[in-house]
Amino acid sequence: MAVKTLRIALEPGEEGGGGGYSAGRELRGQVLLVLVGGLRVRAVRLQARGAARLFCGGSQSPAEQTEYLNLQHTLREAPAGESFLTLPAGKHEFPFCLQLPQGPLVTSFTGKYGHIRYCLIAVVEQPSAPPFSVRREFKVVSHIDVNSPALLTPVLRSQEKMIGCCFFTSGPISLSAKIERKGYCSDKVIPIYAEIENCSSRLIVPKAAIFQTQTFLCHGKTRTCRQMLANVRGNHIASGSADTWNGKTLKIPPVIPSILDCSIIKVEYSLAVYIHIPGANKLMIELPLVIGTIPYNGFASRNCSVASQFSLDMSWLALALPEHPEVR
Repeated sequence: MAVKTLRIALEPGEEGGGGGYSAGRELRGQVLLVLVGGLRVRAVRLQARGAARLFCGGSQSPAEQTEYLNLQHTLREAPAGESFLTLPAGKHEFPFCLQLPQGPLVTSFTGKYGHIRYCLIAVVEQPSAPPFSVRREFKVVSHIDVNSPALLTPVLRSQEKMIGCCFFTSGPISLSAKIERKGYCSDKVIPIYAEIENCSSRLIVPKAAIFQTQTFLCHGKTRTCRQMLANVRGNHIASGSADTWNGKTLKIPPVIPSILDCSIIKVEYSLAVYIHIPGANKLMIELPLVIGTIPYNGFASRNCSVASQFSLDMSWLALALPEHPEVR
């Protein structure tokens, strides 16, 4: 066989600091072909492909698919009127520069029931034999600016739970929680503001956690995978007591940004503030999060601290109605 090596080399640093290529960026590199003897070639081509795919029931073929990228570029081909050209033995380099489309490209992702992947495929076509090909994956990131107005809005929820059964109730446990904004970036800290009041007879423990929920939509059916990414706990609260979190911190671990613009795969995040109650279901509030890629710049229209607003004015607690049912 004349082909010794066929591979795709991407220029270093082209992915930038965002963890992947984004819409409109250029992919630069070379297709490297090493031959131990002469080879008749009809063409050397480069394809760029990307799609979201779902796999159900153990099948190797995708049950659902959404295409995001399909480009082809000819790097070398036979002269006009000829069926092939002959490449001599040795090393051949075919440089390329492919620009990704300006349209939306969904962030790369791999989950339990599906994935979103992008790859380059180099193909060496022969006139009278099957082609040689090699594949190389590359990552794509769809940037989310956490400074957009929709992600700068504070998020607040309130919930209350009666403890006991039938006519033997010991009093309610109330929980109200708030975060400064909806959008954060990976590796950043979320200050949590909460008020917990324990009018029950139980000793309770407040906790908070960041959850990632993966949703796969296949032929009208939905599958979800949910995992806890980070958590923190507060002090025990005795019966008849209360506690306040005035900016308790919880750091977001390294995670991919939210995926909200794919029709068959979604990756969403939430901050859960909840109360562990011995002998009863937990009381939980979930605050939606959007994990972005463009960091908060601190120059939002709100000039005063949300923390000071929270500590000075708690009137919003009376207006915040329960948003979620109890979680077992």
